[in-house]
Amino acid sequence: MAKRRKKKKTRLQKTWRFLKFQIFLIVLVIAAIIYYYSGGYATKVSQLHSEAVDLVASSDESTFRSAQTSIAYDVNGETITVMKGEKDVYYVSYNDLPVYLKDAIVSIEDKRFYQHHGVDYKGIARAIWAMIRNREVTQGASTITQQLARNVFLTQDKTWERKIEEIYIAVELEKKYSKEEILEYYLNNIYFGNGYYGIGAAARGYFNCDVKDLTLSQTAFLCGIPNNPTTYDPLTNFDNTINRRDRILKNMLEDKKISQASYITATTETITLNPPATQAKNDYLTTYTNYCATRVLMGIEGFEFKNEFKSEEEKKAYQESYDDLYNQCNQKLFTGGYRIYTSLDINVQNELQDTIDTTLTSFDETGDDGIYELQSAAVCIDNTTGMVKAIVGGRTQENIAGYTLNRGYQSYRQPGSTIKPLLVYTPALELGYTPDTSVSDSEIEDGPSNADGKYLGTITLRRAVELSRNTVAYNILSEIGPSTGLEYLYNLGFTKLDENDNRPIAALGALTNGVSPLEMAKGYATLENAGASRDPGCIIQITDSSGNVLYQHEQVENVVYTADAARQMTDILEGVLTEGTAKGLGLGDMPCAGKTGTTNDSKDGWFVGYTPYYTTSVWVGYDNPRTLTGLTGASYPGQIWQKFMLKVHEGLDPISFTDAISVMNHGDASWNESITSPEEGAENQPESPEQSTEMTEGTSGEGENQGGDSNPTGEIDNGITEGTVVE
Repeated sequence: MAKRRKKKKTRLQKTWRFLKFQIFLIVLVIAAIIYYYSGGYATKVSQLHSEAVDLVASSDESTFRSAQTSIAYDVNGETITVMKGEKDVYYVSYNDLPVYLKDAIVSIEDKRFYQHHGVDYKGIARAIWAMIRNREVTQGASTITQQLARNVFLTQDKTWERKIEEIYIAVELEKKYSKEEILEYYLNNIYFGNGYYGIGAAARGYFNCDVKDLTLSQTAFLCGIPNNPTTYDPLTNFDNTINRRDRILKNMLEDKKISQASYITATTETITLNPPATQAKNDYLTTYTNYCATRVLMGIEGFEFKNEFKSEEEKKAYQESYDDLYNQCNQKLFTGGYRIYTSLDINVQNELQDTIDTTLTSFDETGDDGIYELQSAAVCIDNTTGMVKAIVGGRTQENIAGYTLNRGYQSYRQPGSTIKPLLVYTPALELGYTPDTSVSDSEIEDGPSNADGKYLGTITLRRAVELSRNTVAYNILSEIGPSTGLEYLYNLGFTKLDENDNRPIAALGALTNGVSPLEMAKGYATLENAGASRDPGCIIQITDSSGNVLYQHEQVENVVYTADAARQMTDILEGVLTEGTAKGLGLGDMPCAGKTGTTNDSKDGWFVGYTPYYTTSVWVGYDNPRTLTGLTGASYPGQIWQKFMLKVHEGLDPISFTDAISVMNHGDASWNESITSPEEGAENQPESPEQSTEMTEGTSGEGENQGGDSNPTGEIDNGITEGTVVE
């Protein structure tokens, strides 16, 4: 009897709990409905639905073919590049789309495409469950129709309003157009990276062929890109694209769209990119303009750029967020109809490019891809504005098609002794050292040696810099603390620093991932600018096609070093070109300062130097690091720097660094306030004095300790040893 009463009581308790839960849900739903209507959401949603109906009703085939052209100009009003998503030129009708292509894109993007009516509610539920199970987003929930709605009619903003309207538009599209038409429009509008909108433009841009001539493997390769054109960019992340190709082929096999034999053949096929020979987008000014403009659009969207993270998880999350928004904003450049005005100067660019080409003309060895083995990169910053004047990412090549790596900002290499002023000596000057402080150049047990194997005993700090003594830099960084020195590099905006760089050997350029020529130019331009760093971008203004200003650059200064420390460092670096490792690389009567850098076994050579007018950094080396006999900072890099700087300073009055502080009026951004379109005359373009050049550093018998070598993407072998000797 007692057991029966207990069971009955248990049933009543369960029933009561169930009823309470149901009452809670009902109250929650009622509250949500009240909030929905009283908060104005009902009106807003109704408005979004009406807009969606009108947008689709007014659309026709031409809606899915149109794209506005964006144009970028240099500082003199000359056209740098025309950015156009050539959808209309390479449009492919449904009947001309290969069956494999249709199957591949449906298999990877929207398996239930032919079953749903614009929105896949089962897919949404599946994606939510996968997110709960894996504690991260592993599946997308947007259908092909929703993606089409977003790409053609909407922005990429991640708001609830945009998502609701996207759903409404997708439903309306399915009412008006057939599945075949939607798939046709989708494949002709999705973004395949690098300015290619639509499968026709992608096939022509990556493989120089028509869509009908693509192999199954090439088709799957291209279909992998739109999911994330940054992560799966064939030019910068080729292996990622191959891995996604294989995943798509596996999906097609599982969906019985291809046979086992076709699967094996396609996954083992070697993919070789073959872009057309006539492509104006290879230009280094174009790629840098594209990069800078994309980041400006990201800033407009409210993105906060970072280069320092508390954990690997935070860093990973940031990178994913960065890649996602970068991809979205990069797409806008090719459809937004922008007019982009830059600080770049085609004439200065040509001069820098020609100097690199002529200096290295005797090195004609090429790899299997026809690219010169020995390479160089250089960046010139206008010290009046702090912005980039010219950027060269490699040597000029004849008959080389397609984009090439822009080593000016995309490659990260070991900096050798050029890092010493930024990481060691200017911080030390802030902390009480002076140019005349006595320091000891003596042997260090288990530490670095000097390049010449000699030790000078007690010398001044000034002389230690001029002769690039490794032992002195190592000892000083050990004293002030590697973390202290690294914080200056973080404040300068260096992006590839690693927690493993927190060690004394970093004083000699032994950094885990290396630095870019752009970062080095910015660092030395900061010294010239009395310790205040500025953004070395190139975008002055962006307008829409009607001339309405969407972005106006306002240069912001970030004080990294004290003015006294920066000026003392400049004074010391002037001696490098008169009494030190760069002796003989001066510019005549024009005051100049700089530093040389050479890494292990002469694999990387650097020269970074500046005048009151310009700062220029120069790197010379192989993409796959190897020894170049005779390479020092003062050899090929120093020669390039000197020849170029002499040329761009022609006609400019010599001015001391001290006088430049008042004469050059640092920090005055008024130069960019009266921008006009090229049609109004190049003479009305924003002033950027013909007194803006780069700086570079030269090496001559200097000693630098550095270990691992970086590849073009910045990854290096970490076999750095404390006793390594570098010149």
